[in-house]
Amino acid sequence: MSRKRPTDDGDELLARLGELTAQARERAELQRSRVELAVALQRGMLPASLPAARRFRLAVEYAPACHGLSVGGDWYDAFTMPDGCIGLSIGDVQGHNIEAAAFMGQVRVGLRALASVTSEPGELLARTNDLLLSLGTDLFATCTFVRLDPSTGVLESARAGHIPLVWATADGRSGLVEDDGGPPLGILAGTEYPVARHRLAAGDVFVLVTDGVVEGPALSLDEGLDQVVRLAGVAAVAGLEASALATAVIKGAERVGHADDAAVLVVGHDGTGTQS
Repeated sequence: MSRKRPTDDGDELLARLGELTAQARERAELQRSRVELAVALQRGMLPASLPAARRFRLAVEYAPACHGLSVGGDWYDAFTMPDGCIGLSIGDVQGHNIEAAAFMGQVRVGLRALASVTSEPGELLARTNDLLLSLGTDLFATCTFVRLDPSTGVLESARAGHIPLVWATADGRSGLVEDDGGPPLGILAGTEYPVARHRLAAGDVFVLVTDGVVEGPALSLDEGLDQVVRLAGVAAVAGLEASALATAVIKGAERVGHADDAAVLVVGHDGTGTQS
């Protein structure tokens, strides 16, 4: 009867370890490729630049999710509408994966396409809601759409289950836009979305955010909104650029350790007055 040599056991162990190492390397490479694909898809569906508007400044900050495939849920957009006004949208798609990133692209493109048919924010959200329902997907999205008329400083907004807008004025007042809003897009057919109307005077700012900015493990939604309101108030009084305020808001979100996407879109009047 032959005995198994100790070296045979060692060779088998080394071979097995080699197999396990190769499998782990393959899994790591696959995960890395999936993450790169998700990030590329997400980045490719966000606007490359922001439109220019006389007397107004637009600024954005975006921070993707911190781990794994948790990307793709949040978006922002800004574009010139056929009537010369500026269309602004910000939102959050249910889920944080490649499917959410693809659906986010559908929502964003749908809003842009329908803006050529109507520029009224409430009607635009209603039409987008019907469009998403027609796709037959189980996903839904929260969204705020804003129409800014640079010639008058009038800002009209409508919300679909999204975070309220934050406003601040150069004389130190700040708060939330308290409007009724409507349910998220893609849930209920025939939904109407009320429109809130505002006028930006010299030095005023409006801030649009996603929930990754104002809610996290160490921060409740109310606390997060209060933080953005304070930052906006300080920035308006100090006359800070829209870009500086956007950066301050996103850095505040990073300090709470939220793993979700975070997007900030700031609209600021540059202080030269509006036309009547």
